[in-house]
Amino acid sequence: MHLESVTLKNFRNYQDKTVLFKDGLNIIVGQNASGKTNLLESVYVAGIGRSPRTNKYKDMIRWGSEYAYIKVTIKKNKSTHTIEYSIDRQDKKRIAIDGIPLVKLSEILGMLNIVFFSPDEMKLVKESPVERRRFMDISLSQQNKNYFNALSKYNAIVAQRNKLLKEEHNPDKIKEMLYGWDSQLASYGATIILKRYEFIEKIKVFARNTHSEISNNSENLQLEYECEIPQGEISSIKEEFLKKLNENFEKDLSLQYTSFGCHRDDISIKINGVDARKFASQGQQRTVALSLKLAEISFFESETGEKPVLLLDDVLSELDASRREKLLKLSAGLQTLITCTEFEENLNHNLIKIPQ
Repeated sequence: MHLESVTLKNFRNYQDKTVLFKDGLNIIVGQNASGKTNLLESVYVAGIGRSPRTNKYKDMIRWGSEYAYIKVTIKKNKSTHTIEYSIDRQDKKRIAIDGIPLVKLSEILGMLNIVFFSPDEMKLVKESPVERRRFMDISLSQQNKNYFNALSKYNAIVAQRNKLLKEEHNPDKIKEMLYGWDSQLASYGATIILKRYEFIEKIKVFARNTHSEISNNSENLQLEYECEIPQGEISSIKEEFLKKLNENFEKDLSLQYTSFGCHRDDISIKINGVDARKFASQGQQRTVALSLKLAEISFFESETGEKPVLLLDDVLSELDASRREKLLKLSAGLQTLITCTEFEENLNHNLIKIPQ
């Protein structure tokens, strides 16, 4: 997989711009607020269908314009493809692959696989479980559309369920209405849980080896999926999920929200047996976050047979010389887009100056 070009119209600070990329290392250099991060954001949007920076799509539209447009050209399986994405001020999105409009957002996933790393990704270790669930969900959704569909439907049912628990005050009526919803919730939840277990089982080996190399073999990284339901066949997970929903009914009535489910799960992260979520130093947090992102690359390659595009947004300035060197070494062989204010490493690279 190879990103060839990005064309932007009225996207953030870009009025009309086309940027060409090469295989290997692409260094995007410019002063702060020049638009380097905006360029990476556009690639992310084309691959994922949403921004890593905002939930307000209108924020991506250039000031004074009515719409924003992104077009990326990629080389995949020896064929050239285009992805087009546009958004207007009424939040109407239009997405097309090779000129053919898409009906569902999920159809864009997997077309351009990307791994994105920015200083904000440091939150992956020490912030709330939401960040770690998002890490799993974005990775799995890109390579498994069934996962994305299950996750979307699961989240919709949880929202409906929470609304019912908050607004309806008759327990018998609530229980009657939840009967059908909970069966669906357990079914979608079982799919999500099973895939997450498989994901962590696969990446934890890659992450452990990468972490060991970055830390000069001084630290052992251990990852586990934290879920109240043990790993098993999908039928047993669904059965246990439904059982726990029933057990928590009175609790949910009291709290007025769904207290059990995979929307509350987490990833256990330990360094030499110590919980890194609570006790990791800032340097260890960076090493863990790097290791997880690089493990994600290995996961994509093992699942799809293709390497993803690696996006590194202003990460080098956050790393010491040793970690920076290890990161560049471990990303060799990938198409990598790096934003920075200056680049002094003696490596072959394609230099992109912003503004050009």
